[in-house]
Amino acid sequence: MPRVLLIDDTPEIAELLTYALRDRGFEVASSGFDTAINDLAQEHQADAIVLDCSVYEMSESLFDTLRGDPDHQTLPVVIVSDTPEKADASLQARRAEHVLLIPKPFTGAQVARALDELLSSSPSASP
Repeated sequence: MPRVLLIDDTPEIAELLTYALRDRGFEVASSGFDTAINDLAQEHQADAIVLDCSVYEMSESLFDTLRGDPDHQTLPVVIVSDTPEKADASLQARRAEHVLLIPKPFTGAQVARALDELLSSSPSASP
């Protein structure tokens, strides 16, 4: 069962998304916005990360922190954003890899499909 770390600054959405992902076969640990994302990823042995912060710059900051850690440079990341054009331009400028962007509004099924896609193509994916 793939382990997902969900970072969401809206508790109600985090709860709904957690249930949706668990229903689709993911083990989910969730947290509010936390700059100790690398510690959380390590602690929960995350196979992938979902970032859903109300302000894209918050998700962007967490993404940069995550990618700054050599152990998490290729960890699959799904970013949910209400400003997808801005987020896409930002990710392209970073030449971000192993990341998929989901625009709001979104469904749990969309996030699950993105995770499945990233995990199946991840360099660390098991055969």
